[in-house]
Amino acid sequence: MGGLTVSRDQLMLDFDLEIGKLAQRVLINPRKIDYYIGVFASKVLDGSDSSFNFKIGNDKTVKFLSLSLLQITPAKDGKPVIIELIDAKTKKLKDTLEVDAALIATGRAPFTKGLGSENIKVESQCGFIPVDEHMNVIDANGKPFVACICIGDANGKMMLAHAASAQGTSVIEQISGKNNVLNHLSIPAACFTHPEISMVGLIEQAREKAAKKEFEVGVAKTSFKANTKALAENEGEGLAKLIFRPDNGEILGVHIFGLHALDLIHEESNAIALGTRIQDIKFSVHAHPTLSVVLDELFESAKLQVGRTGSLGPEVKPSPILHWTTNKGEKVSMKPNTMTALPLPHLYSQACLTFE
Repeated sequence: MGGLTVSRDQLMLDFDLEIGKLAQRVLINPRKIDYYIGVFASKVLDGSDSSFNFKIGNDKTVKFLSLSLLQITPAKDGKPVIIELIDAKTKKLKDTLEVDAALIATGRAPFTKGLGSENIKVESQCGFIPVDEHMNVIDANGKPFVACICIGDANGKMMLAHAASAQGTSVIEQISGKNNVLNHLSIPAACFTHPEISMVGLIEQAREKAAKKEFEVGVAKTSFKANTKALAENEGEGLAKLIFRPDNGEILGVHIFGLHALDLIHEESNAIALGTRIQDIKFSVHAHPTLSVVLDELFESAKLQVGRTGSLGPEVKPSPILHWTTNKGEKVSMKPNTMTALPLPHLYSQACLTFE
C-alpha cells in the first residue's frame, strides 16, 4: 500500500478542476492509496536516529537540509521511517506516520547560481532568470540585454523539454532576422497516466483574464463515452473540455482526460498557435470512427456569437469557374462541381481559374 501527502486542499494540482476530479476518481480512488491533503511533511526520521528537516514557508525555526530531496529513505534495523505531518496553514503537528520507506519528491528548483548573472545586474526570481518575450535576459531595471539569451528551465516560463526546444527555435529565427515570438499558451503539457491527461492554454486564469479585459468565457464539454473507437477499445472513461471566447471564437484552453489524450491535444495546440478560431475549425473533418471525432463534437458544441471569419464572408463563398480554350479554338467555361472530370491536358491550349 502506498500513500502521498499534498500541501494544498486538493489532489491533481494545477489541472482543470473538473478534469482533476474525474482523474482522481478514475486514477486514484480505485487504488489502495492513502493520501493526506493540506499538510506538509516537516520531518522524516529514517530509522537510524537521523532526521531530515524541511523549511516550511517563512518559519525560521525549521532547518533546511541542502541536499537532493529526491531520494528513498528505507527503514533500518527493523525501525520504521517516521514522518511528521504539520498543518499547511497553522504549522501545528497534525499526524505522525510510520512506513517502510519514504520517497521525497518535492518538485524541481532552478540551479542558476554561478552563471554570472549578478555581474550584469540581473536579479533572479526565486532562482529563475527573468526574460522578455524574445528570451532576452532582463536586468533589475526591467531593461533587456539583447545579446544575453536564456532559454529552457532556467527562465521558469514553462519547465518542459519541448518548450525549451521551441524557445531555442524562436531565438534562432530572431537571430536570422525573422520576427518570431513564441506563444507559450500554445505549448501543450502531458501527464503520462492511463487514461492520459493533456492540456494547453488557460485553466481558471481564463476567467481572471476575462475580468480584466471584460469579455465572457464560454465552456464546452464532450465525453469519450459517445465515441465509437473509445467504446470499441473499452476505454469510454474520458472528458474533453474547451474554454473559449463566445464573442470572437478565440480558443483559450483545452483539457482532455481519456484514451490517447496526449495525441489529441496537438490539434488544439496548433489552432491556438495559428490563431484559428472555433467558427472555422469546427468545419474541419475527422475520419470516422477515430478518437479525433471527440474534437469534432467539442468544437461543434461551442455556442458562439459570431459566424465564420475570412474575406470571403461568414456564410457564402463564391463558386470557382474554370475557363479553358481547346486546341480547336473553342472557349469553354464550367464549374468544376458540374463536371464528371476535368478536361485532359492535351485537349486545351490555355486554362485559368476564376471566382464568380
